[in-house]
Amino acid sequence: MTQAANQAANEAANQERSTFRACFAVAEFRVLFGSQLLLVLGDTVKMLAFSVLVYARTGSPGLAALAYMIGFLPQVAGGMLLLSLADRWRPRALMVAGDLLRVSTCLVLGIGGLGFGNLPIGVMLALVFAAGVPAPLFSAARAAVLPDVLAGDAYVLGRAVFTTTSAGAQVAGLAVGGGLLAVTGPHGALLITAALSLGSAALTRWGLRDLPARSPRHARSTRHTGSTRRAGAVRTTLRVNRALLADRSVRGLLLAGWLPPMLSVGAEAVYVPYLTGEGSVWGAGVVLAAAAAGMGVGEFAVGRFAAPAARERLTLPLALLLGAPLLGFAARPGVAGAAALAALAAAGLAYNLGLQRRFLDTVPEAARGQAFGLQTSGLMTAQALGAAAVGAVAEFVPAHLAIALSGCGVIAVVLALRGDLRGDLRGDPRGGSSGRVSPPYGPGEGGEDARPSPAEPAA
Repeated sequence: MTQAANQAANEAANQERSTFRACFAVAEFRVLFGSQLLLVLGDTVKMLAFSVLVYARTGSPGLAALAYMIGFLPQVAGGMLLLSLADRWRPRALMVAGDLLRVSTCLVLGIGGLGFGNLPIGVMLALVFAAGVPAPLFSAARAAVLPDVLAGDAYVLGRAVFTTTSAGAQVAGLAVGGGLLAVTGPHGALLITAALSLGSAALTRWGLRDLPARSPRHARSTRHTGSTRRAGAVRTTLRVNRALLADRSVRGLLLAGWLPPMLSVGAEAVYVPYLTGEGSVWGAGVVLAAAAAGMGVGEFAVGRFAAPAARERLTLPLALLLGAPLLGFAARPGVAGAAALAALAAAGLAYNLGLQRRFLDTVPEAARGQAFGLQTSGLMTAQALGAAAVGAVAEFVPAHLAIALSGCGVIAVVLALRGDLRGDLRGDPRGGSSGRVSPPYGPGEGGEDARPSPAEPAA
């Protein structure tokens, strides 16, 4: 079969509509789903319990807030420096290692105050910070193994299940965490979190195949001498990140996934001060819960009722939906109106379903884990920057106007990225890359000095 025929067959397979039932019929997907559920529940409870523990020890709201977020801060460093390991190690071993690292961290934090002497706050913060550095590797391995478990349109629906589950598990984790804190205290909640992570490790270890690494860890040939040398993880990560970002197709899809949510999530960060200022502290929780529900409903509806081709056509209008409802905050709505607008805007996050297949087809197989890790760590960084930016705007204008301005920003960004969102990049009839694996991505000839091939110049 010719390359053109193979490509046509793959595209036809990708357009065959799947169902959520078909996803859950695959045993390994059920394992990934269960492991992901335990992971998100455990991480949510851990952050809440650790924040409460720090506040109880110090009485400092600032340190308590730092404790809640400190596990996310170092993930930028891990995403920039270590992601190549996601393709050089076996994915199952990497996922299990991530679970066991969470077990160890929670045990140290939990046991540290149960008869073994209280650990200094600085030591606990440093421990959680250090444990967060390799976190992008573990999430990248999980994301990159999903296409090995689900093929074609089922992969896109599987991603939708993970997104919806993560949102619901975060809400459930906060509720469960609050109950655990009331019954067991923060130390007991941390020990229960360790048990959840241990359960995830066991499920992954005995429920998934031991797939090989995508990119060899062994030494590589140099260009001129034919001798071998070991490629450093940091140098390889930086090189492949540069190559991914230099590829116009990959860069466009990354920006299309990062920038619209950047300002929409930034608006969510201002819901609390807006509603608190309106005299409705309880309303902030209602609006945030409505946003989570809107995201889940949007992902489910688009994944369940839209065919693959329709999802890609809906990418641009759904991305615009992220920003358009936020303009309504200029009218200073009450709790009910704000909840409706927040839910409608969050439903627009389903636009990502139209990008997932294109992103998978665009990135090279040898760098798939690193590409997914870069996608995730970049999104987390963008959301943090967006929250900071909209929060800074709210220092100068009323909170409801800051939210409306963030909606204007979302619309402007979406219109600027409309070509990438629609997949109509010039010179690429498929709206993606050519599928060739050029030297900067993989471990082929050329050693550490490999550069983009002339056939695929950087944009």
